[in-house]
Amino acid sequence: MSTIKIIGAGLAGCEAAWQCARLGVDVELYEMRPAKSTPAHQSDKFAELVCSNSLKSESENTAPWLLKEEMRRCGSLLIRLAQETAVPAGHALAVDRDAFATRVTQAVSAEPRIRVVREEVTRIDENSGLTIVATGPLTSDALSQEIARLSGSEHLFFYDSISPIVEADSIDQSRVYFAARYGKGTADYINCPFTKEEYDVFYDALIGAQSVEGHDWEKLNYFEGCLPIEEIARRGRDTLRFGPMKPVGLDDPRTGKWPYAVVQLRRENLRADSYNLVGFQNHLKFGEQARVLRLIPGLENAKFLRYGQIHRNTYINAPSLMTELLNMKQHPNVFLAGQISGVEGYTESIAMGMLVGMHVARIAQEMSAIAPPRETALGSLVNYLCHAEAKHFQPANITFDLLPQLDEATRRRVRDKKVRHKMVCEKALAAMEGWLSEQRVPTQLQSVN
Repeated sequence: MSTIKIIGAGLAGCEAAWQCARLGVDVELYEMRPAKSTPAHQSDKFAELVCSNSLKSESENTAPWLLKEEMRRCGSLLIRLAQETAVPAGHALAVDRDAFATRVTQAVSAEPRIRVVREEVTRIDENSGLTIVATGPLTSDALSQEIARLSGSEHLFFYDSISPIVEADSIDQSRVYFAARYGKGTADYINCPFTKEEYDVFYDALIGAQSVEGHDWEKLNYFEGCLPIEEIARRGRDTLRFGPMKPVGLDDPRTGKWPYAVVQLRRENLRADSYNLVGFQNHLKFGEQARVLRLIPGLENAKFLRYGQIHRNTYINAPSLMTELLNMKQHPNVFLAGQISGVEGYTESIAMGMLVGMHVARIAQEMSAIAPPRETALGSLVNYLCHAEAKHFQPANITFDLLPQLDEATRRRVRDKKVRHKMVCEKALAAMEGWLSEQRVPTQLQSVN
């Protein structure tokens, strides 16, 4: 039984390595940092979260919850460590970034079956052994060219952005209030409320602010689910108020009403000494960010620990290139995991790493690998990757739209959307249990120190 080669120690690569190891397969895990860094990473730790610290909703019977629940039942290491390093974030699962990356690095490095190699990989041998490419959105230029060689087509890509982070002590607490939307969960978000006049001043400043210049930016191809705030603003004066600055469900205790618009801040770590501006990714010049963002009520004297940035996210045209086991049609020894496979989001990336690790471990031991059932969130993501329209393919988050719909008679009988979602989730989890039983997959993780 040969050793599995995994390229990239991000979310997907670490989860894939762990799954292989716990199923009895040796792994070589390659990570180019710190020898070669990226435009967005700030450390050499594994599984460093770049854009946000949120793994989305943990509200029962939502699509993001369902995906995480399936992963918990499969024995996902990273979902467990995310829960253990969670910070208060209402109904969402958000983590202390540094604590999370530290715990993942420690767990993976301590696993006897995983050998960590700190060097850049620039060549993929598609004919020798099993290889998992999990290099994430910031794949190096050399490896991108290798993947393009194997795929026989040019890479697709979109531009993604990073939200700013402010020092907690620099927030004017007299101008803000703590609340979660509609009171769900605990009041963990700092809300910066705008009057109409304040919003108009902020909007005009944002529209007039200078963006960073870049030689590749003439043909920007943003992912629609992660647009920079200035791009959203250009679509109309009120678009921000229906997007990242939506005030719905956020009663201001001082007025008893919703503000005209609001910016939400979410904890970055357990110490609560820093907060990120939720949904405020942008690619403005740093000086312009300081000027414009200090127009947000409560942030007049904000100290920025990190400004928003832009970086390239690389992904393949999955429907034309990949099978339901997440390997390449033309090169079956090469598997792709994480965002490069065509999913969007932290949890989704971990999920694809988990599945690839499970599949490769079985194949390496000459056992059959089976894709998860279509009824599950995992299976629905795989189905989208492999069967979406290739011509207009874009990365996807998990949503109920990807899952099989209830039959027409049931939809007519059950009018309550929450009840219907619960029924879909129950069906998915039953199918997941059947799949796990069929594969005899161990679901209990060993302790992680």
